[in-house]
Amino acid sequence: MSLTEAPSRERGVADAPLSYAHGTGATPLLGETIGQSLDRAVAARPEGEALVDVASGTRFSYAELGAAVDRLARALIGIGVSKGDRVGIWAVNCPEWVLVQYAAARVGAIMVNINPAYRAHELEYVLRHAGISVLCASQHHKSSDYRALVAEVRDRCPGLRAVHFIGDGSWDALLNAAQTVAPEQLGQREAELSCDDPVNIQYTSGTTGFPKGATLSHHNILNNGYSVGETLGCNAQDRICLPVPFYHCFGMVMGNLAALTHGACIVIPAPTFDPGATLRAVASERCTALYGVPTMFIAELNLPDFASYDLTSLRTGIMAGSPCPVEVMRRVVSEMHMGEVSICYGMTETSPVSTQTRRDDDLERRTATVGRVMPHVEVKIVDPATGTTLPRGEAGELCTRGYSVMLGYWGEPERTAEAVDPGRWMHTGDLAVMRDDGYVQIVGRIKDMIIRGGENVYPREIEEFLHTHPKVADVQVVGVPDQRYGEEILACVIPHDPTDPPALDELTAYCRDRLAHYKIPRRLQILDGFPMTISGKVRKVELRERYG
Repeated sequence: MSLTEAPSRERGVADAPLSYAHGTGATPLLGETIGQSLDRAVAARPEGEALVDVASGTRFSYAELGAAVDRLARALIGIGVSKGDRVGIWAVNCPEWVLVQYAAARVGAIMVNINPAYRAHELEYVLRHAGISVLCASQHHKSSDYRALVAEVRDRCPGLRAVHFIGDGSWDALLNAAQTVAPEQLGQREAELSCDDPVNIQYTSGTTGFPKGATLSHHNILNNGYSVGETLGCNAQDRICLPVPFYHCFGMVMGNLAALTHGACIVIPAPTFDPGATLRAVASERCTALYGVPTMFIAELNLPDFASYDLTSLRTGIMAGSPCPVEVMRRVVSEMHMGEVSICYGMTETSPVSTQTRRDDDLERRTATVGRVMPHVEVKIVDPATGTTLPRGEAGELCTRGYSVMLGYWGEPERTAEAVDPGRWMHTGDLAVMRDDGYVQIVGRIKDMIIRGGENVYPREIEEFLHTHPKVADVQVVGVPDQRYGEEILACVIPHDPTDPPALDELTAYCRDRLAHYKIPRRLQILDGFPMTISGKVRKVELRERYG
């Protein structure tokens, strides 16, 4: 069955193809561990540059990266880390983050990503929930004193037996532990590992209740990183600028593992996102790819000195995390020279990418869709109430299945069963439409869909339209409680010129002849910024709570 063919024997629809697609792949899945993939890269390109940290000036060739990873891996064994132990990484983007990622994988440990923005109670929850025994951490981040936060919770985390802060004596002590472990011991440990072993726990941002720990295997994330890189056309000459956080799948899988599996170079522009530092890194390191969420690209494009940066080395990159406005995409392609920029869609629980646009896709597909199904993955759109696969063109819940679906939520089989059905389909909670050409459009979250007077309203459509208003720099649309209609439409707008923001009657008049009456925002909030997660996603739930 090809991508655009789908069975039509369901629901009595004789001719309408269903919203189902299976991505065939010419390249077999990788059946190796992350450590084995690193070995292949080192053997293929020992002198090739593997990692550059612009802030510190640190550079690693693949041979140097392999040696540094091996030293840290032996050190972890030296301090008693066993296969299956959880090693936490609580740090901003830095070379040591990458070393921990690969070294933990080498020794069969399960690396647990901890959000750098976490405060004490959130840190305690993850340390206890995952059973972290060894924590590798930055010393500080913005206003957070990590030493003080660890000291505050350590007595309540009896399983935490060692903490090593990057860049101080405790980190040196960790590395010195490698002297007690022979290379043969590391080799013996690696011989005991399987690509199906769990290697990573990532905590999904919990908007309700405590976050869940999505548990991912070598097979999950190594293949997803490889597949994303293949779709971008990555090769050993590529230099990938990563301003996105490593603690998130965007950085550590789509970035680090895509680079690793293609022998490309990772470029870290700064510890956390800084638009100027990002463009300086692209220019100075001659990066060929740049990653980011739309808000990052908007911030870069809006720099007063944007035109002064030489970005001609760029050819590709990834924009993900939320839909890209058409005008932003036009500027990224024309002014940032990213003619092959790709849109990716996914979630932590699916390693993360399920659909992606292709290098030769036109502007419409890059802005109106999130691409088509990835190789070795299945997607379908179902009726959220019945689970029945819908005909193409109808909105329903997007589900995905394949090698990329997580092993489960750490220690929570009941919550796993709520998300992954008996057929191993991951239910994403996203509302989507599959077009006749197999490309998928995300129309919102099931929980974000606005029901106004009985009409289903998808915020994405309104946001896309309002982006064309000359006074609107960025916009988020949410539903807020209303006595008459149940929900009313609120547009939260960041104006191009804060001294001349659009008025509600201006937006209403602008929408009147172009949008159905029930889609026109009845409320307006002018903002100078949106509440964001650290990975760059807008927290719509906070906008609803704050202005509802």
